[in-house]
Amino acid sequence: MAARGPRPVPIARRGPGLRLRITLLATALVAGVSALLLWLGWLLVGNVVAAVPRLPDGSVVRVHGVDVPASLLGEALRQSAREQVLLIGGGAFVAVVLAAAVLAWTVTGRVLRPLHDVTDSARRLSAESLDERIELSGPRDEVAELADTFDAMLDRLQAAFDSQRRFVANASHELRTPLSVVRTELEVTLSDPDADEQELRRMADVVREATARAERLVEALLLLARTEGVELAVREPVDLTEVVGRALRAVSVEAAQRGIRIDCCDEPAFAVGDPALLERVAGNLLENAVRHNVDGGWVLVNVGSGPRWASLRVASSGEEIDADQVEALFEPFRRAGVQRTARTGAGLGLSIVRAAAAAHGGRVAAEPVAGGGLAVTVELPVAP
Repeated sequence: MAARGPRPVPIARRGPGLRLRITLLATALVAGVSALLLWLGWLLVGNVVAAVPRLPDGSVVRVHGVDVPASLLGEALRQSAREQVLLIGGGAFVAVVLAAAVLAWTVTGRVLRPLHDVTDSARRLSAESLDERIELSGPRDEVAELADTFDAMLDRLQAAFDSQRRFVANASHELRTPLSVVRTELEVTLSDPDADEQELRRMADVVREATARAERLVEALLLLARTEGVELAVREPVDLTEVVGRALRAVSVEAAQRGIRIDCCDEPAFAVGDPALLERVAGNLLENAVRHNVDGGWVLVNVGSGPRWASLRVASSGEEIDADQVEALFEPFRRAGVQRTARTGAGLGLSIVRAAAAAHGGRVAAEPVAGGGLAVTVELPVAP
C-alpha cells in the first residue's frame, strides 16, 4: 500500500481585501445618495411642471407635435419632464457611480500604501534582519501610529534576540570551561602509564570541582528559566527577617573565614510571595555581598515595611564600581568590573534576583557604595 503524504493544510477563505471592501462601500454610498437625489428630482420636477395655468375647456394644445386637450396638459407635461429627468439623470447616475468607484479605488490605494510597507517589512523579517525599520514619514495619522508601533515592537524584539544570543553564548562558554577541565584532566592522567593513586586522587578532586561548578551553573540557569516571565504558584505572607536569617546561615562560615562582619536588623517585615523563591533572593544577595567583598570587610542587611512595599536592602564593601556599570551587573554572566564571572559563582545571582522580584510584582535597584562596594534594594508588595 502506497504511503500517503501529509495532508495539505486548508487555506481559510478571507473574502475580498480591505481596499476592495472600502471601494465597494464608498461606491454603494454614492450610488444610494445619487439614487435618492434622482428620485427627489423626478418627484419635484413632476409636481412643479404639473402646476400649469388652467386653460378654457375644449381648447387643444400641441405638445411635441401631438394635439393634447387642455384638461390633460398638466399630466402630459409632468410625464414628459419626468422622462427627461430619468433619461438625463440615469446617465449622470451611471457616470457618478463609475467615477466614485475609480476615485475610491485610487484614493484607498494611496491611503493603504503605508500598510503595504508594514506588510512587506513583516514578510522580510527574520532573526538576521531585525534591524530593518519602516520609519514612515508624512502626517501623523492612524497609519503612521501603526508604523511607529511596529517599529517599537521591532526594537523590543531586536533587544530580546540580542540578549538571548548573548545569554546562549555566555552559557555555552561557561559550560565549556568545566567540561574542558574534565576532559583535559582525564586525557593527561590516563595517558600517563606511571600515574599512581595520589595522581588519580588529584585528578578526581579536579574533576569533582569542575562538575560541581557545572552543576551549580545548570541549576542557576534552570532557576532563571523558571522564574522569568512566569506567574507565582504560591503567594503567602513571608517574613523577610526569617528569610534573611536562613540565608545568613549559609554564608556565615565563609564570612567568618574572611573576617567579614555582617550586621542585620531583626525587625519583622512581611511581604507576599513564594517563601522558597524569596529565600533564594536573599541568599543570592548575601552570597554576592560576601564573595565579592574584601577580606575584613562588612555587610549591612536592612529590612523594612511601608504602606505598599516591603524592602530588603543588602549593602557591602568591596571593589569600586562606576555608576554606569551598575545596570550591567543584572545581565547574566556579569559581575563587578569584568564581564566573565568569577570562579566562585555562575554570574546569574542578580539576574535571578531581578527575575524573582518581577515575578512578585516588585522591583530592584542598585547603587555603588562610596569607597567601594554595592547596595542592592529589593521592594516587594507588602502583606496585608
